[in-house]
Amino acid sequence: MAPFLSDLMKRWGELFEGLKRAKPGKRILGELNKTSTVLRDVLRPECELIRVNDEKLADQVKTYLGSIGSDKVDSVKFARDKDLFNTLSIHRQIKATFGKKVSLQSGAYLIIEQTEAMFVIDVNSGGRKKGATSQEENALQTNLECVDEIARLLRLRDIGGIIAIDFIDMAKREHNKQLTDSMKLAMKIDKAKHNIAPPSKFGVMELTRQRVRDVANVQTQDRCPSCNGTGSVQAAILVTDTIKSSIKYLTKGEGHKKLTLLLHPILEAYLIKGEAFRALKGWFGSSVRTEWEKEFGIELDLESNSSMEILEYHIYTELGEELSS
Repeated sequence: MAPFLSDLMKRWGELFEGLKRAKPGKRILGELNKTSTVLRDVLRPECELIRVNDEKLADQVKTYLGSIGSDKVDSVKFARDKDLFNTLSIHRQIKATFGKKVSLQSGAYLIIEQTEAMFVIDVNSGGRKKGATSQEENALQTNLECVDEIARLLRLRDIGGIIAIDFIDMAKREHNKQLTDSMKLAMKIDKAKHNIAPPSKFGVMELTRQRVRDVANVQTQDRCPSCNGTGSVQAAILVTDTIKSSIKYLTKGEGHKKLTLLLHPILEAYLIKGEAFRALKGWFGSSVRTEWEKEFGIELDLESNSSMEILEYHIYTELGEELSS
């Protein structure tokens, strides 16, 4: 507390002196710069090293730490590597930290979902742990491993409100108590006010946490344009039925004799499957395309575009006009 009080008194002195020389419109006192703010908010006693890849900024960090009486001045090291984020795998950690699925080194993983009323965190083992002699022991090891990561994620994302954590069920009361104690210990360094309730008989631990700022929700994935986030797309065989119906209408109903089909290479490969091999061997046979050409009496050319969605297609006349089926 004393270093921070000393810093405030120093800033007050600078403010008082600045007022004497100030002209209208000049800023006398402002918020700390971003670097100083981060150091003030997250620097903890257990921090052993602060790497800075800008020499001028490194000096500023040392000056700030010295002004608040911190013992971490000697921990600041200038790193000549200009791309610390890649060197220290920060980009990968950001992706892992802010995604919906957070994987741990042991194979266990967390699924984090935000609902209207609360945050839900689901703990999954991902496999049996080494040394685990039973399902109960495996569950305990997985749950304890996830505790520190959950506490870290709550701080990083500043997740607040009601949080339900679905741990792997454990039958023994002492194991549930051990889990609760571990969570309380992991949350001890969290500056936000919080309350932790023991796991219910279904293995769900509830806790509340004060939200200090808006939840850090970094989107590391986009909704798939093909499946619209459902995880499934129309089966290829159904797509070919749709294409066949379109060709039938355009030939029998509209009278077209030559068409060009623009589609994704994967779908193209399905329609011409076997043609090249049969041509090489001189065998007789047919592909989906040749069957359509024979059935509808047309010449059907295929063109592929890898930038298209897998099941997307367009039909054109020989003059290059796109047709509506």
